[in-house]
Amino acid sequence: MLKRHSLVVATAALAALFLGGCGSDSGGSDAADAPPAGSGVCGEGTPDGLLKEVCDKGTITVSTDPAYPPQSSLDPKTGTYVGFDIDVATEIAKRLGVEVAWESPSWDVITAGSWNDRWQMSVGSMTPTNARQKVLDFSQPYYFTPAVVVVNADNSSVSDLSTDLDGKKIGVCSGCTYEQYLDKSLAINGFDFDFVIDDADIHGYDTDTTALQDLALGDGTRLDAVITSSTTAQGYIDAGNPVKIVGDPVFYEPLSVAIDKSSEADPTSLAAAVDKIVGEMHDDGTLSELSKKWYDGADLTVQK
Repeated sequence: MLKRHSLVVATAALAALFLGGCGSDSGGSDAADAPPAGSGVCGEGTPDGLLKEVCDKGTITVSTDPAYPPQSSLDPKTGTYVGFDIDVATEIAKRLGVEVAWESPSWDVITAGSWNDRWQMSVGSMTPTNARQKVLDFSQPYYFTPAVVVVNADNSSVSDLSTDLDGKKIGVCSGCTYEQYLDKSLAINGFDFDFVIDDADIHGYDTDTTALQDLALGDGTRLDAVITSSTTAQGYIDAGNPVKIVGDPVFYEPLSVAIDKSSEADPTSLAAAVDKIVGEMHDDGTLSELSKKWYDGADLTVQK
């Protein structure tokens, strides 16, 4: 049974217990039909704050990063967003009783907070780090992904991750938790990390995929390794690229829904409602089913 701790409580000040893009786009998702009017959370009681604004509008705008299939990508055939995060966000909107609209700003804009009400929620596989908790409210994690080391397919020198990567050129997405893992600054309340790689020569990229592309050029040509999620790595491998995963995951990353602390309307009500919905989606098996759908039968909703 998944051991979960809520990051959001319905008080005037939310207490977090945990701490994990590109221009506007209105691509929709076919994951679920629009909910009937007056249904879900919006049909219960008298909402206030940001939840009331969302309910009154009948739509919640969600930011996501479509550069990371199978979490989120734009299907060129249909012009809609598809992926695990897309289905999760759509289900949350359905249970709120509203439709979902999409924005795809850059990742650094999403994680910085101060969204100026351009969107009300982020479902983009974000790690709720201590630093991000200062500007964002987080739900309990809706899933956990293994962070893995990837090397070129021709590499034969990396086997012991605690020694073989020390001082090596390692690619990561700039500002992501993988970079924080390498510089040993990653901190999430409730989690401990074993920083096994020392003195890494860190190379930052706009996305994990760009780092993997440099790794695929040759063993040591530009990079010796990349750290990314197992889902991103496996997707890149499955696409026929000459890279491979080595060793066990270096850590497991909790990923949560985020809401801006600085929204003009009080975000407490929406954050509490979303956290409750995520818990219900864990309990009724919805998140497990969606994980298995998008991750080749793997249930990533269970903390390891």
